[in-house]
Amino acid sequence: MKTSELTGADLNLAVAKIIGLEIKVMYGVVHDVHGEPFMSDLDWNVAGPIIEREGIEIYPLGAANGEWGARKVDDEGDLIRFYGDTPLIAAMRCYVASKLGDEVEIPEELE
Repeated sequence: MKTSELTGADLNLAVAKIIGLEIKVMYGVVHDVHGEPFMSDLDWNVAGPIIEREGIEIYPLGAANGEWGARKVDDEGDLIRFYGDTPLIAAMRCYVASKLGDEVEIPEELE
């Protein structure tokens, strides 16, 4: 799946994979091993430390369309830029792209 199209459980699964979180998927929601939902696309407590550690910049693209952008410079010095309907979706897409690239494999049960 294209990183630019990741949302919901697909996006959360990709983020969990990067950080090495042991997860399980129940009813289309990613959970940690303790059964707590892992929602990097909705929870600033989850995404905030990633955004800060990775130096991801988040910016609005305009009040009229409600779209957000996120960008960071990767380890090779290239600018990675992604967009989303919310700041966290844009930032987590940017994070996933910086670690896994523009395409990610999603388990069949989530497709």
